[in-house]
Amino acid sequence: MSERIRVGIVGYGNLGQGVERALAVNPDMQLVGVFTRRPPATVNTLSDAVPVHSMEELESSDGGIDLLILCGGSRDDLPVQSPKLAAKFNLIDSFDTHARIPEHFAAVDAAAQAAGKTALIAAGWDPGLFSLNRLFGEAILPEGDTHTFWGRGLSQGHSDAIRRVPGVKAGVQYTVPSEDAIARVRAGERPTLSTREKHERVCYVVLEQGASAEEVSQEIQTMPNYFADYHTRVNFISEEELRRDHTAMPHGGFVIRSGPTGEGNRQLIEYRLTLDSNPEFTASVLVAYGRATYRMNHRGDVGAKTVFDVPPGLLSSKPMDELRKELL
Repeated sequence: MSERIRVGIVGYGNLGQGVERALAVNPDMQLVGVFTRRPPATVNTLSDAVPVHSMEELESSDGGIDLLILCGGSRDDLPVQSPKLAAKFNLIDSFDTHARIPEHFAAVDAAAQAAGKTALIAAGWDPGLFSLNRLFGEAILPEGDTHTFWGRGLSQGHSDAIRRVPGVKAGVQYTVPSEDAIARVRAGERPTLSTREKHERVCYVVLEQGASAEEVSQEIQTMPNYFADYHTRVNFISEEELRRDHTAMPHGGFVIRSGPTGEGNRQLIEYRLTLDSNPEFTASVLVAYGRATYRMNHRGDVGAKTVFDVPPGLLSSKPMDELRKELL
């Protein structure tokens, strides 16, 4: 292994900037470059010392890179980029279209296995940390129910999806959980809740000039894997309103598992996140799991992976003896 893990960032939007910030506080990792589809001269990184390259340069050379952190969108970018780049690099992505994770895993696994690389997919907080807590809950309380609530917060993946709808100039999407549904689950009722009963999706959209509001609204509300299963409200606003009211990126949510043990004793497990910055927190998760991905590759553990495959100790920059002493 090299003394520091040499990292390249692919894509430099809000998530890419968050990864740059996270790498700056992890001294065992070194950012060696940003790779973008935009003209490199137009991309300004937080540190002037970080070189910016075109995607073509990445595809033609390994660039002395130990790990790529992919920061593109799940709808159009990662399904193409992750399998392609896994044929050459160790990598991690934050693919978050839950229904398509099995096919994404299979495509990435085929490429990584053939190349002897390790590629961890669907890392972040959901999928990612919330996935682990759903697993813990079901394993510990095999009789019971698991409920996941997201928000209130701005979803990066869903916001990216609406911005790609023809006629949309800009936009954001908020996920809003039902307070009544959360209260019922916490009370141990174990209710059967439909997707629509648990969340609402609220979109704020700036239209391209001449675009049809009705057509854009219909396209968003019927989008499979994103909005079709939810009550979705589409609000049309001006660019000024978007800049004024929707630039912050908070998020969060809950995973709640409830079930009985023994002679009807009620047990409840709750994991909660409250985030001021969704992309910066997601980036921090990617960096920690990126470290683990690199270490797994050097152990000879290749192919596609998820958070379920990663020993927790590999996430930390500390050696195992310190972890046992300080945290166990």
